[in-house]
Amino acid sequence: MLDRFKTICSIDGTSGDESAVRDYIRSNITADEVTVDNLGNLIVFKKGKKTPENKIMLAAHMDEVGFMVTDVTEDGFLRFGAVGGVDPRVVIGRAVRFKNSTIGVVGTKATHQLSADERKKAPDFTEMYIDIGASTRAEAEKLVSRGDTACFDSDFFSFGDGFIKGKAIDDRAGCLIMMDMINSELEYDMWFAFTVQEEVGTRGAKAASFTVAPDIALVLETTTACDIAGVGGDKRVCQLGKGCVVSYMDRSTVYDRELYKLAFETAEKLGVPVQTKTVVAGGNDSGAIHVSRSGVRTCALSVPCRYLHSPSCVIKQSDYEATKALAAAMANACAVL
Repeated sequence: MLDRFKTICSIDGTSGDESAVRDYIRSNITADEVTVDNLGNLIVFKKGKKTPENKIMLAAHMDEVGFMVTDVTEDGFLRFGAVGGVDPRVVIGRAVRFKNSTIGVVGTKATHQLSADERKKAPDFTEMYIDIGASTRAEAEKLVSRGDTACFDSDFFSFGDGFIKGKAIDDRAGCLIMMDMINSELEYDMWFAFTVQEEVGTRGAKAASFTVAPDIALVLETTTACDIAGVGGDKRVCQLGKGCVVSYMDRSTVYDRELYKLAFETAEKLGVPVQTKTVVAGGNDSGAIHVSRSGVRTCALSVPCRYLHSPSCVIKQSDYEATKALAAAMANACAVL
């Protein structure tokens, strides 16, 4: 699992530029129908032993947060903007990688050059640049152009008691769970949507859910865990080591109450840990899926993740395994509701 997880997380796939991730998934699954729509969603049908009473779709997004070049300065530095919700505080001094393997480092003015007021706040992206080692605009433009995208260049490794660190765990964790389901022997026919552009407004999910037209959707995600030093009580949102996170509501979705209850009942029967959030926050592809066509009953199952949208996302392998087990069991349970 760790080797495959490392491989899929290491592939670069900023929103709108997910082709390398899609190609990897497509070449490592065996299914009955595989199509790519005009936005780039990978839509997969896998026949099971039986035909379900409800049409089930599982969804996970292929894209990750990153950066897009907006300008090249005369002295060869790259101005850029964020693709998706990236906190500027996690960017300064980080290495980034372009699709052509060009490496750069994100920089800004040195501390001793800042005014007293500037030192009190994090710099905005407009105050940063990417240094690719070029000394002129012409030299830089031989490697990178406006509109090119970059991702964090970050190592993947395991540490401590079953912890995993890497970039793009959001949402390659969900993608890998779906790949394993597709490559297994399914009890019921299932649809799978590997979506694009979730990080910039759940755009791919809107198209994919319209195409598949499911009765019930299970969205496999990661979600923010704030179980760190200095944060207590309900501000922790969810915790690593406590199992799969089942959402009741976030900023874009009020989840199906029956499916929410069914997820906890199913987890209890399986004997896998499960939890919910302690605050209403975040959002995912469910926001687009549940209002598609005449409406889709939707449930989100997430792996808790620290330091989301950074080069150092951290999850615990036991939570990943719990989410994987619950996703398969929930898909079967929803098939015959």
